[in-house]
Amino acid sequence: MRKIKLFVTKPFPASQDPEDRYEIVGPESLSDPEQLEDVRGIIAAGHMPIGKDLFAKLPNLEIVARFGVGYDTVEISAANDAGIVVTNTPDVLTDEVADLALGLLIATVRKIPQADRFLRSGQWQSGAFPLSNSLRGQKVGILGLGRIGAAIAARVAAMDLDVSYCNRSQKADAPYRYFPTPLSLAQSCDILIVVVPGNTDGEAVVDREVLHALGPSGVLINVARGSVVDEPALTDALASGQLGAAGLDVFADEPNVPADLIEMDNVVLLPHIGSAAISTRNAMGDLALSNIDSWFAGTGALTPVS
Repeated sequence: MRKIKLFVTKPFPASQDPEDRYEIVGPESLSDPEQLEDVRGIIAAGHMPIGKDLFAKLPNLEIVARFGVGYDTVEISAANDAGIVVTNTPDVLTDEVADLALGLLIATVRKIPQADRFLRSGQWQSGAFPLSNSLRGQKVGILGLGRIGAAIAARVAAMDLDVSYCNRSQKADAPYRYFPTPLSLAQSCDILIVVVPGNTDGEAVVDREVLHALGPSGVLINVARGSVVDEPALTDALASGQLGAAGLDVFADEPNVPADLIEMDNVVLLPHIGSAAISTRNAMGDLALSNIDSWFAGTGALTPVS
C-alpha cells in the first residue's frame, strides 16, 4: 500500500521518524508539479509562508500541522476557504516558554549577561560590577493571558510581584487586575511581558506610545513574535533612554537582528529559544505527527486551530 505523501517545510525533532509511515517531500519539490499533486498533508516548521500560493500547487491537500503554538505563518482564511484543517502544538511547550520568559526577565533586570561579560573580560580585577535595578516592588503587566501568559503570570506572582494583564477579553477566573488596552496596561506597570499571538497584518500591538508609557525605567520582555512590537520604535526608545531595558527572544526579521540592538548594553538578546529544549521540541514534533496520524486515521485533528 502506497504511503500518504506529506510536504515538510523543514526538518523537525520528534521521537519517531515520519518517513517510517509517510512519503516525505520538501521545498525542493516546489518546482516539480508532479511531486506535489498527491500531497495530502503539510508539517509546517520554520518560517516558510503557508498560504493560497502554496495551496494552489497542492490540489489534494487536507491538513496543515504547524510545528509550534504560533500559526502566523499560515493564512488561516485561505485554508478555511480551501477546506484545509490547520493544527498547532499547544500545551506541550507552555511551561518551557514560561520558564524562559522568567529567566529572561531576571537576566534583563539584574543584568546577568552583562555581569558575565564583565567577569570574563577581567574587569572584576579593577572593581565591582555596577549595581543593577531590582525586581522588588516592581509591577508586572502580562500582555496576552493565554496558556503561556497565565503560566508566566503564576510564576511572577509566586515571586511576590504585583501582576496585571491585558487580554482580548477579561478572564473571569484570573486573580489579576485587568486593563482593556496595551496602553493602559503599560501606563500601570514597570515591566511589560509580551505573550500575544503573532499577526500577519503588520500592525504592532506594542507601538511607540506603549513603549513611551513604560518610561525611562521601564522594561519590555518579548517572548511572543517580533511582529507584535514596533522594532524601530523599540530601538529608538532604548537608544534615547525613553525605555530602560529590554529582553528579546524574538525579532521582526529572524535571524536578522538589527545591529543597533546588538550594540546596546541595556538589551538581552536570545535567538528565539523559548521552546528550544530537547524534550519539549520532541513533544511538539510528536503532537504535530499525532495530528497528521489522527486525521488520516479518520478520527479528526487533535488540536485544530479555531
